[in-house]
Amino acid sequence: MNDFVYNVPVKVYFGKDQLGNLGPELKKYGKRVLMTYGGGSIKKIGLYDRIVAEIAKAGLELFELSGIEPNPRVTSVNEGARICKDKKIDVLLAVGGGSTIDATKFIGAGACYDGDAWDFFSGKGQITDSLPIVTVLTLAATGSEMDAGGVISNMDTREKYAAGHPSLLPRVSFLDPTVTYSVSAYQTACGAADIISHILEVYFNMDPDLYMLDCVMEGLLKTVVKYAPVALREPDNYEARANLMWASSWAINGFIDGGKASQAWSCHPIEHELSAFYDMTHGLGLAILTPRWMEYTLDELTAPRFRQFACNVFGVDQNMEPMAAAKKGIETLAEFFFGALGLKRSLTEAGVDDTHFSLMAKKACGGGVLAGFKPLRQEDIEKIFRMCL
Repeated sequence: MNDFVYNVPVKVYFGKDQLGNLGPELKKYGKRVLMTYGGGSIKKIGLYDRIVAEIAKAGLELFELSGIEPNPRVTSVNEGARICKDKKIDVLLAVGGGSTIDATKFIGAGACYDGDAWDFFSGKGQITDSLPIVTVLTLAATGSEMDAGGVISNMDTREKYAAGHPSLLPRVSFLDPTVTYSVSAYQTACGAADIISHILEVYFNMDPDLYMLDCVMEGLLKTVVKYAPVALREPDNYEARANLMWASSWAINGFIDGGKASQAWSCHPIEHELSAFYDMTHGLGLAILTPRWMEYTLDELTAPRFRQFACNVFGVDQNMEPMAAAKKGIETLAEFFFGALGLKRSLTEAGVDDTHFSLMAKKACGGGVLAGFKPLRQEDIEKIFRMCL
């Protein structure tokens, strides 16, 4: 295995009664707070009023930016950066799921940059700094509350790209599982698929690494498989919501990466094209793509890893021949996504046809090769898209 450095200094307040610490934490970074959130669900569940009260109690000045989209747009990022500059904002407070937190990260970077935030994604500019960011998580899915990256869409150009920088790492994150009780069954299912995909992007890697990390990843996967259906049946089950929330953070905070040298992801760049062209929910796109990507990349070389996944996560018989066990694991994962979680099984069901597959595939691999567990060219990605119809 390879050497590595792990450093994720995010202070996490986890549990039911932690918001009393919000005001003092924000106050460490200044007096003027910009709170960002999405469509207003935080008002329906009373979270908005609780947060406003804590900010007022701390004597801080509050500004707001609402309407952050589910696939956050660069237009919202630019608007937030403008507010930060005009109002001399000291600290950002993102209240929501991954979309709101991602947008807020780039608002923070844009506030320290003289130009359009899309420059960070087009190569015209670089992130060098950010305003400090605090988060209050409302959806277990992306893990953005404990990592230094994010994804933004440009609907004018039908592009969705990721970027990251150490300054984007939240300083403090508040994780209260009770806040997720009101999350819909659909979003809970999509969030579970997103968590699983984050782990699989690291798990399916040809680099040898710590056995301990394999065990951690398999444990995280088993946690989601166990508790996502419980959360669907019992939305206010604290144990289920808490396990999903903490698993989402540890799926992508860098801990499971270990010393893997080739950390190229496959399904996420492919799915980003679905989100960019069709504004599809990210988790749904990943659920549809992942089993087909697994089928396509399964061969004699990759079969042992798929077999390990099948046996250690889903309890497939260790005595089965490797290829048969691998196929059984893929089938079981697909049934979990489409049966237990109730997500749509195909792109056709999701209203997507093959009109843009060629262009989407070309953009997913940058016109060359999409590196990963198994390198994929444009023609490979097109075939995977067609397997999803």
